[in-house]
This record gives sequence, structure tokens and C-alpha cells, in this order.
Amino acid sequence: MATAQQVPDILSAEFAENPYPAYRMMRESAPLIWHEATNSYLISRYEDVERAFKDKASAFTTENYHWQIEPVHGKTILQLSGREHAVRRALVAPAFRGSDLEEKFLPVIERNSRRLIDAFRHTGSVDLVDGFATRFPVDVIAEMLGLDRADHARFHGWYTTVIAFLGNLSGDPEVTAAGERTRIEFAEYMIPIIRARRDSLGDDLLSTLCAAEVDGVRMSDEDIKAFCSLLLAAGGETTDKAIASIFANLLLHPDQLAAVREDRSLIDRAFAETLRYTPPVHMIMRQTAEEVTLSGGTVPAGATVTCLIGAANRDGDRFAEPDTFNIFREDLTTTTAFSAAADHLAFALGRHFCVGALLAKAEVRVGVGQLLDAMPGLRLADGFDPVEQGVFTRGPRSLPVEFTPVAS
Repeated sequence: MATAQQVPDILSAEFAENPYPAYRMMRESAPLIWHEATNSYLISRYEDVERAFKDKASAFTTENYHWQIEPVHGKTILQLSGREHAVRRALVAPAFRGSDLEEKFLPVIERNSRRLIDAFRHTGSVDLVDGFATRFPVDVIAEMLGLDRADHARFHGWYTTVIAFLGNLSGDPEVTAAGERTRIEFAEYMIPIIRARRDSLGDDLLSTLCAAEVDGVRMSDEDIKAFCSLLLAAGGETTDKAIASIFANLLLHPDQLAAVREDRSLIDRAFAETLRYTPPVHMIMRQTAEEVTLSGGTVPAGATVTCLIGAANRDGDRFAEPDTFNIFREDLTTTTAFSAAADHLAFALGRHFCVGALLAKAEVRVGVGQLLDAMPGLRLADGFDPVEQGVFTRGPRSLPVEFTPVAS
């Protein structure tokens, strides 16, 4: 049995190269580790991470976002609790589900996916990360908000800097400073647009946020700016990596790729299994409001707990053959995979479950479907083996593929 001292450190090059063996060691013999460098407790078992996300006794809070997220986004819905959280969520949630999503934003998703694919469908080869995945979700969010797509490079730069700040586990001062600069730059860009939109409401998401009211409460300019910042970063980075990972996983399992190509209803299964097997976000932090007993020991009140989603999602006590990618597995319920009742933990759970989960599902369903249509004979480029990169967020940095060209 390994001890905590024998588990590769989460800041080590060995861990970054392949965290899954370390996750297994943690789950089996060191399910609770005090990690000095991040000043947090690491938890890796499914039952513990699930409890941290779903806890109804409020033993786990999101107070940690005060220092982890607020410096780059401002105060967001993620930090709120109780009625304040419920009202803010009620203000933003309708845009991400039901008729608004279907009628207003599905055409935006389809249009942006098609535009990107039209640029390479005739070529017979593309890097799916650079040519599609990194651009698609940001373009969708920008158009949803009614922002100028010509500013794509700025949006991408901002969200990349924000994600680097959130994943700055080693405390690099340059990464911290860049993240804080981004908050200022984004506010200078966004606040004038919000004020102009209030004076001339349109049919876009930003106008919806400006006009939304619940129980007499409306969102301030700062509230809206913070939410847009969060949406660009969380909605960009995660969907970007999810799409790349879906294709990497399917290309490495040709029989499952063929099944999805044949039956597009399996795209949701492929997405759900990818969220379990190779989640875009590997770590989410919580803070304890009281002393909590977990597998392996006790965590004091006021401590930061790093929930290792990448480890919990491969817990053999919860999933059969957890290190096998299998879109047909019977212990992952596709119908609940994009709701707060999900089996996997990639979107968190409970009251802070990802508000954009159904948007991500729609983007993946459309994007993957259109890509499969445009790329018959899809295969990895000769000699290329997909490699995940990252620690806090993780996914293929590059995914060159070849296919039979198709005219638009």
C-alpha cells in the first residue's frame, strides 16, 4: 500500500504527464492528503467528492471563491448562497434551458459550427483543437451575448489567462498578475457595452440579463460583467476541451466512433462518458464551514478542500472498469448526465451544479454531429498519438486528423 508520501505530488511533472496512476494510489491508500503547497486537503474518492458538492448540511461552502475566482471575475454567482444565490440563479438560468436555448441559441450554435467547418471540410485534414474546438464555444458565447466576433482573439486571450490564474496551484506571481489585469481589461471592455445595451435592448443574452428581474431584484452592471466573464472562461475552456477529448477518445476506440457515426443519438453517451473518463476540469475547491470527517480522517473548519474530480470519476467502488472508455456502460445514466442528478462529477452537483450544462450538451451535439457529417473516413494523422495536457483543466493540446474531403 502506498502512503501519502509516495503519491506523486499534484505539482510534479510526473503527475502532469499522467495523473491517473496517482489518483488510483490516492483513492486506495491516501484518500485524504494535506497538501502544503496549495494549503488544502486533497480528496479523491467518489463518495467524498460527491458529498462535498451535494452536502445539504452546508458543511461545505464556496467561500474559497473569494480568493480563487473573485480576483479575475469579480463577485460571481458561484460565491453566493441561500436566497441571494437562488435569486441570481433564477435570473440567469432561463437563458440556458427550454425555449430560449432551443429557439434563440440553437441556431447560433449551428451557424457557428458550420462556419468553422466550412473553412476546412474541403481540405482533408485539420487540427480539431486549433481549427474547431478552441474557437467554437467562444464564438457561440460571443454571439449569444451580442458581442463582436471580430474580438474573438481578445476573448480567447482573456479566458486563457483566467484559466491559467485558476489553475495557478504553484502561485506563480506573473500568472497572478496577468489574471488580475484581465479583470480590469474585461471590465473596461464590457461595462460600456452593458450600459449601451440597457438603453437599447435587443434579442441577445446580454439584453436578457439586463432586463431580467426576480422578486424585485435586477442584476447590476458589475453582476452582469462578472457573469459574462465567468461564462466566457467556464463555457469556453470546458467545452473546448470536452469536444477535443470526445474525438480523442472515439478515435482511440474506432468501434465506438463507428457506432456514434451510425447512430447520432449516441453523441450524448459519448459526451457523458468523456466527462467521466477524461473530464475537462480535474479539480474544484470547496471550503469547510465546520469540522468534517471524510475517508482517511478529519478536516478542520475553515479549511480548503481540493476535490479531485479526475480521481473520483474513476473510482472502482462507483464505476465498473473505471479506466476503460465505454460509451455503452450501464452505470452512467445519460438521461441525467447533464443535470444536478448526474452520476459523473464533471459539472459538480447540488445547488452549484453548472448552469451551462445544457448549453454545453447542445454545443457538443451540434458540433460533433456536423463534424462527423463533414469528415467521412475520419482518422488520426499518421503517427499521431493524442496526449492530454494540464493539471487543473486537462485535454488534448493538439488533435490532427485526416478525412475524405467533402464539398460544402
